[in-house]
Amino acid sequence: MKYLTLLLVLPLMLGCKPSTIREEAPWIPLFNGTNLEGWDLKITGHPLNENYANIFSVKDSILVVSYNQLDSFRGEFGHLFYRQPFSHYRLRLEYRFTGEQCPGGPDWGLRNSGVMVHAQSATSMELNQDFPVSVEVQFLGGLGTGERSTLNVCTPGTDIDFNGQTVEGHCTNSQSKTYHGDQWVKVEIVVLGDSVFHHIIEGDTVLTYTHARIGPSMKPEGYPVADGTPLKEGYIALQAESHNVEFRNVELQEITK
Repeated sequence: MKYLTLLLVLPLMLGCKPSTIREEAPWIPLFNGTNLEGWDLKITGHPLNENYANIFSVKDSILVVSYNQLDSFRGEFGHLFYRQPFSHYRLRLEYRFTGEQCPGGPDWGLRNSGVMVHAQSATSMELNQDFPVSVEVQFLGGLGTGERSTLNVCTPGTDIDFNGQTVEGHCTNSQSKTYHGDQWVKVEIVVLGDSVFHHIIEGDTVLTYTHARIGPSMKPEGYPVADGTPLKEGYIALQAESHNVEFRNVELQEITK
């Protein structure tokens, strides 16, 4: 516990490694492999838990995001929220992109998904709100040629620090390699309140940032939390952004403060 306290007080720039966090709690499956019990879904333009066009489903123990029932994408961004908020934890899961992007999807939505951490609740989302206020761990699939990192970070309605400075852009790339094709990619995210965030893939930390807080960019008008408020906890939400994607083995381990 003494070493964990040190982790919370000193940013990772001082050399702390996520692998040194003590594994005291069991891993808890968030997805039961059978149905969406324990999750709320919100699709832009549709009421809470209206699963428009069956965008979210479960098949063969896999959580499936599919736009196959739509002839064209008209802004149906979706998020699947686990109903319990968390603060200090490790999250691990596997994802893979499948098939083609829904016709009409945005260029940036090609082989693009992610998991939102410290997100606002599903119940507080506005009817036409595209993305929850959160810190987004962005998943990107390779396009067949060229480089395209995954486990990037994006900040809808939030601000973060990188190397001690406020990040100015919406997204910051990680140092991961590119994952082409429809292969499963296993990732882990370490979240320590608002203090430190690690993105880990194949055992390597590819991105670290600190001090998550509410920020002005992409925040809904009238959002009830003031800019600069530390983002110490929130909900976990899997994304649907116009390209079919699948998730499995979604597990969480709480870290004792």
